[in-house]
Amino acid sequence: MEEEKKDTNKGFVIKDRRHFDESGAARREEEVTAEEKKPEEIPDEGLKTSPAENDSPETEDAPLPEINFAGFIFSLSTTAMYHFGDFPDPVTKEASRNLAAAKQTIDILSILKTKTEGNLDENEKQLLDGVLYELRMRFVKEMTHP
Repeated sequence: MEEEKKDTNKGFVIKDRRHFDESGAARREEEVTAEEKKPEEIPDEGLKTSPAENDSPETEDAPLPEINFAGFIFSLSTTAMYHFGDFPDPVTKEASRNLAAAKQTIDILSILKTKTEGNLDENEKQLLDGVLYELRMRFVKEMTHP
């Protein structure tokens, strides 16, 4: 007992994929899997994108860098450096300082150090300690010499 409704105004299909029918009885497995294998209709009208959206990195099939602890630490440290004003905003092309946000990122790294203590290998520990030291010293410098 497959329920399928098509809204001709919107151009989409609603399919009942529940494993039970209205009476509470289990539907046959063939009915459920057959419905899931059918391609769904998606209208082209509502999915128009601008040329700028088509050129974005998200639409490309480029492989993303490997996610690991060191990459995560470098990402957070880059965020802190951005807040120190080392990098321009990608939209406005202007660098601006936000020391409160930089401090918050440093605090996040400090929490990570505390919570991962005893679980890091020696290289990861040295990396985290070194990044924290450098960012803390930079924060002190920025606070004393604006």
